[in-house]
Amino acid sequence: MTAPVSGPGQVATHTATTQVSNANGFDSETFLKLLVAQLKYQDPSDPASSSELMAQTATLAQVQSLDAIAKQNSQSLTLQKSLSAGALVGHTVSYTDTDGSAKTGIVTAVKISNDSTAESQAVIDGVAVDLGRVTQVSLPTGTPTATNTTTPAPSPTPTS
Repeated sequence: MTAPVSGPGQVATHTATTQVSNANGFDSETFLKLLVAQLKYQDPSDPASSSELMAQTATLAQVQSLDAIAKQNSQSLTLQKSLSAGALVGHTVSYTDTDGSAKTGIVTAVKISNDSTAESQAVIDGVAVDLGRVTQVSLPTGTPTATNTTTPAPSPTPTS
């Protein structure tokens, strides 16, 4: 950074830089760094008003809340995927193999990925298959199917 310079025609310049680590490009830490930089380098003859600072503080609180909601949604989605994958064990599934052919088998296990970029896999007849390639899920073998055991209601008798 350049030191303040005094004298006619000379202007002090400062550069504020921040690192953005969030996938959407903006998080509460970035916002706070920008707010501090704004306060640090504001014009002393025309400081920010208290209403502007309150609005920016409220915006910071909103950014933090939205960040927390995004993390909760991500955790919820991961849990939902894990539960859905686990429910496939014992079911007969059809899937598209890597060579493009349709295959069918019984899911014996599920490999749940903790990596957000990798997909969980179902182990079908000893082969790990990405869950995105599963095209159909059937009832587990040996599971009785539901049958209609209700008797029809008697016809109403006419009254005289």
